[in-house]
Amino acid sequence: MRRREVGERRAVISGVGQSQVGRRIYRDPLGLTLDACLAAVEHAGLQLSDIDGLATYPGNMNVPPGFSGVGIAEVHDALRLELDWFAGGLELPGQLGSVANAVAAVATGLCDHALCFRTVWEASAQGDAGRASVTMGGGGGGGYRASSFMQWTLPFGAPSAANWIGMMANLHFHRFGTTREQLAWIALNSRRNAEINPTAIYRTPMSLQDYLDVRMISDPLCLYDCDVPADGSTAVVVSRADAAADLRRPPVRIEAVGTALRGRPSWDQFDDLTTMALRDAAAMMWERTDLRPEQVHVAELYDGFSFITLAWLEALGFCAQGEGGPFVEGGERIAREAAGVPGSVALNTHGGQLSAGRLHGYGFLHEACLQLWGEAGERQVRVDGGAPSVGIAAAGGGPLAAAFLLRTD
Repeated sequence: MRRREVGERRAVISGVGQSQVGRRIYRDPLGLTLDACLAAVEHAGLQLSDIDGLATYPGNMNVPPGFSGVGIAEVHDALRLELDWFAGGLELPGQLGSVANAVAAVATGLCDHALCFRTVWEASAQGDAGRASVTMGGGGGGGYRASSFMQWTLPFGAPSAANWIGMMANLHFHRFGTTREQLAWIALNSRRNAEINPTAIYRTPMSLQDYLDVRMISDPLCLYDCDVPADGSTAVVVSRADAAADLRRPPVRIEAVGTALRGRPSWDQFDDLTTMALRDAAAMMWERTDLRPEQVHVAELYDGFSFITLAWLEALGFCAQGEGGPFVEGGERIAREAAGVPGSVALNTHGGQLSAGRLHGYGFLHEACLQLWGEAGERQVRVDGGAPSVGIAAAGGGPLAAAFLLRTD
């Protein structure tokens, strides 16, 4: 493939922010969003008057309940921003596609400082009714009429991504010999990291036997393979590189972005369901840099379900396709202490969505930046005595994926 000019290097991440994160905190989603946005702007050392771009995913929508509820218009008006560019929508390459949009806007000069945000309040929306109450299709009843791809999945009792990803995991198990005992280490590693993350939802230690004994959700995925609903908002500021030199801290540089979808845009008709669109986003990212996987110190990889993280590890080249199970088994190669060790990478250092809470993609970018700035507190990883200098944040599954290769100088 022809090597394109890497325009994303004209953009940097200058600040990040996060609201209160918790289970069923019953706070207004706009309030959570403004907390995160104001924190990110202050973290960057900017003023609201400096913000001239705004981006989000998926925009203001109330189906399924708690999935969003806050869009561009609400934040634009509440913060009284004067914008040169904005974008919010659902048809993007995963949740971090909104950040990729902002990078493109900044890199082409449409704006100087773009504020990107993602808000969820699924825990409060579900209340005491259980997670099925906020699932697409809802478990149904006769009054629900499915459209798009769900008209083909609901008749088979598969209303949720847990069902679809479970089938993909089973295919990986069948084809490569992966086991539940191996997959468990994604969740066990996340829980170990969440134990020292003060904002994580689940901080109680978990053993392999705890994992194996918990109830199944959609074979082979058990409860601890599924992300935990939460309320919270995350924001990042994407700035023009030459406008960030005098800000509060040296920026995190965007080395390469991957957003490709070269297979079919389908949850169930992709040519290789063990890789999904992760394969294409990862390939594009590596095509745009001379860095290689062995130079990456921290990888914050989407774990809506644990198998997606395993697939990201393979797609990004930390191990070969089909070798994700042996790679994560035992946890040594993915532990915080593995940063900088040849053949290893520190994975989901904040606890991921499996234990820290489902902030739907943005939490991984937030954590990657904190690690690269050396601001992750007790869970901070060290490479040669200092903060790591190369990291990846990636989000998405099925036919949606985006990956960011980040570095500090």
